[in-house]
Amino acid sequence: MDTEHTSPRFVDDYLLSLLARASHVVSAEFHDRIRARGVSVPVWRVLGTLSGGPETVTVLADACLLQQPTMTKVLDRMERSGLVTRQQDARDRRLVRVHLAPKGETMLAELLVAARAHEAEVVARHPDAAAIKDLLRALIARQGRKHRPRA
Repeated sequence: MDTEHTSPRFVDDYLLSLLARASHVVSAEFHDRIRARGVSVPVWRVLGTLSGGPETVTVLADACLLQQPTMTKVLDRMERSGLVTRQQDARDRRLVRVHLAPKGETMLAELLVAARAHEAEVVARHPDAAAIKDLLRALIARQGRKHRPRA
């Protein structure tokens, strides 16, 4: 019998704990791989988020699971390393948008290949993982409306 599902511990049947733990164990494999390439997890998250185009610091902080002051420090280092640039928004001069620099685009392209390969490995080990993505997107969209920062 599977003792994981019959555990008396609250956290073993609590959705939020299960989501966090699943994310942690699956992400740890990939994070080890990118660290071996000399890329920190926050830098990977910024690059991955910018794959969709320029973003504000607030949106990046939210997507990268960082507080805004920490995000600013990460961006400072990334800008010094030539991975990103910051530019004033054309429509709203109060906003600054973060853009990938050519060096960041090159690094991102390499990391996306690695991320897609890792995801394929995870899905091969757990075929139902692909179906979970839609559920997670819906959960994020519904809950995120309440907590999404305005950019």
